[in-house]
Amino acid sequence: MAAKSGRLAPYLMILPSGLWLLAFFAIPLVLMVSLSLQTGNLVDGFQQTFHWRNYVDGLDTYGDKFVRSLWYGLLATGACIALAYPAAYWIAFHGGRHKSTYLFLLLLPYFVSFVLRTVSWKLVLTDNGPILGPLRDHGIVPDDFHILDTATAVVSGLTYNFLPFMVLPIYVALERVDHRVVEAAYDLYASRLHAFTKVILPLSLPGVFAGVIMTFVPISADYVNAEVLGGPQNTMIGNVIQSEYFGNSAYPVASALSFTLMAILLIGIFVYARTLGTKDVLEAAGR
Repeated sequence: MAAKSGRLAPYLMILPSGLWLLAFFAIPLVLMVSLSLQTGNLVDGFQQTFHWRNYVDGLDTYGDKFVRSLWYGLLATGACIALAYPAAYWIAFHGGRHKSTYLFLLLLPYFVSFVLRTVSWKLVLTDNGPILGPLRDHGIVPDDFHILDTATAVVSGLTYNFLPFMVLPIYVALERVDHRVVEAAYDLYASRLHAFTKVILPLSLPGVFAGVIMTFVPISADYVNAEVLGGPQNTMIGNVIQSEYFGNSAYPVASALSFTLMAILLIGIFVYARTLGTKDVLEAAGR
């Protein structure tokens, strides 16, 4: 009896989380798949007709929005890496006993609501805001220069809002780097640049890999930044899904677009993992 209970213990431990995922992820996912293949309207109701045309029409009509979302995702993810890596590196190697304080200060703005932070970013980038206002007054930028309603504003907002998702995994990876290995590289007459490129960077690649996945996926599906900071020419696929679902009550179309986006992101992540080589990353981390 005791042996049987011991065998069942691991399954009982994962039962609560398994039921949670089943109720709030698996079942809604199946329902959305079914809804994406239905036809009808909100007045007459929706019927299951296995209308695969919803997917084809979605790609034909909103293909440019998919491309724009992925492009913004790549730009913002690249900007997050460029900003997060130096910050995580400095905290990990030079933060000393104040590492926790520096991380807290870095994450402090993100205790504020996502929407409020985006609206605040809009106030910063407005034509008469604290950045463009003084620059325009001193003649550094022309009077007709503006940032809002441009791709630059949207990508900047996305980078700002999702930066912690890149900082934290990179910091964790750098924190695990054995300083004795770095010192050994210096003892073997490696310069700081070579020690970084040959030792520190390969060992931190798992953090970069995790950070890219944690930022690229939500960034590509985001719609708040494009809505607040962008214009009609900056619409992302998330804005289209939100409009089709809540504005037009076109639930099948919105569901089909959602699953199309999910499939594109999954394929992109798979290609990214195969290209980078997760096995090579893990082997580099284990050296």
